[in-house]
Amino acid sequence: MSSYTIMPTISTSFIALSAILVAIGWNQIIRGKRESHKKTMIAAAIAAIVFFIIYVSRTIFVGNTEWGGPDHLKTIYLIFLLFHITLAMVAAVFGITTLVLGFKEKYAKHRRWGRVTAVIWFITAITGVTVYVLLYLLYPGGHTKPVIDAIFG
Repeated sequence: MSSYTIMPTISTSFIALSAILVAIGWNQIIRGKRESHKKTMIAAAIAAIVFFIIYVSRTIFVGNTEWGGPDHLKTIYLIFLLFHITLAMVAAVFGITTLVLGFKEKYAKHRRWGRVTAVIWFITAITGVTVYVLLYLLYPGGHTKPVIDAIFG
């Protein structure tokens, strides 16, 4: 694996891990294991934060990856990417809200928000992994200019 793909591979692994932990946490709360649920969901949030830190660092210092696939699929890919990014932002806000409600022990609201948040998070993780597969496995693209170079270069 090259240095070109290692950071995206690691960050994508963390987002997938986060979704898996959310699924496990959801199962735990259904079975009435509140303390295990809380620990698992905190771990899921930490995995999501690690993803975000790696993603932002890569964007700033390395740059993002351009579409490397056929031109006739580029518009479809960009629409899909926009859907993923929008969903990820919504999922982040919902996730923070759901965690805060849980920590404040507002369980009725936490439960309602949690169901929606988990579903959005699953879709976000699936679309994120799909973006990774498209950019690094099926249609490897080129790099854009790192943000830090664009600002200070």
